[in-house]
Amino acid sequence: MRVQVLHDTPLAPLTTFRLGGPAARLVTATTDDEVIAAVREAKAAGTPLLVIGGGSNLVIGDKGFDGTALRIATRGFALDGTTLEVAAGEVWSDVVARTVEAGLAGIECLAGIPGSAGATPVQNVGAYGQDVSAALTEVVAYDTHEDATVTLTNEQCRFSYRHSLFKERPDRYVVLRVRFRLEDAEGLSAPVAYEQTARALGVGMGERVPLAHAHDTVLKLRASKGMVLDPEDHDTWSAGSFFTNPILGNKEFAAFRERVAERLGPDAEAPAFPVGASATKTSAAWLIDKAGFTKGYGSGPARISTKHTLALTNRGEATTEDLLALAREVVAGVRDAFGVTLVNEPVTVGVEI
Repeated sequence: MRVQVLHDTPLAPLTTFRLGGPAARLVTATTDDEVIAAVREAKAAGTPLLVIGGGSNLVIGDKGFDGTALRIATRGFALDGTTLEVAAGEVWSDVVARTVEAGLAGIECLAGIPGSAGATPVQNVGAYGQDVSAALTEVVAYDTHEDATVTLTNEQCRFSYRHSLFKERPDRYVVLRVRFRLEDAEGLSAPVAYEQTARALGVGMGERVPLAHAHDTVLKLRASKGMVLDPEDHDTWSAGSFFTNPILGNKEFAAFRERVAERLGPDAEAPAFPVGASATKTSAAWLIDKAGFTKGYGSGPARISTKHTLALTNRGEATTEDLLALAREVVAGVRDAFGVTLVNEPVTVGVEI
């Protein structure tokens, strides 16, 4: 079995931030067997392992990674009726587009999200009213503790907001394949479940629209926010949303509302989305903006996107430390203004925020 192995190779070109130092060893695997062999080899040698898919959710330190970086480049897309199985290395935006072409609904609003299919269950990727976990049925993964390939059900994946078993245990599971159950709605989308999408489509919440129209509308919405990769647009040299939307317990949210009133006036209302009976989710983008970090904020090579306050970007000459300095400034500013601590969505490697 022959795989591509490179030494002292820069990782920046493999990330959407285009940041990060070199890996001591970079292995590119194109089959599940090659992935498993590379993981076993690193484990046997006691070498740190970093798994890279599309690199859209990684912040790698300027010093790089002193271990084995495993780039998963597997391919595979198999449809059986409304059941879909895709290899972890497939480009996610291509997967979504192909399901739309096949007339299957369920993930059409996840169009344009950068990265690989194998990364989607890790973060429980979601946007515009859809989450991967709603359509996902199983994940086939390599269990490094058991040295075996395992199939995990949706329930076993322990999905929650931007979270999963795979995020909890990155040292244990390496995603190989992902399975979905989609819907044949006779060329129509799933019911529209996000207000901004409904407005853009000119329909009411819960209505269905032609599948391709939903897909293309979401792509346009994402592009307007710099959330569709474009090498010529530095607003897309990012990880998309850099911070998760805070979920606050009832007491925390009450205190937060008081801080909002103190800072912005008694009539100010922060976005609020109930999460069960005991918590409320608010908007990280709103918090950042109201704390004074507007679109385009920053004077250095790392700045907030000119299109969306939730995206931190590399303007072309940034280092990871430049990006981290900006992230820390935003976190501190939001905490000082509203008493809420933002949590980064991308995974950090060799650095902390």
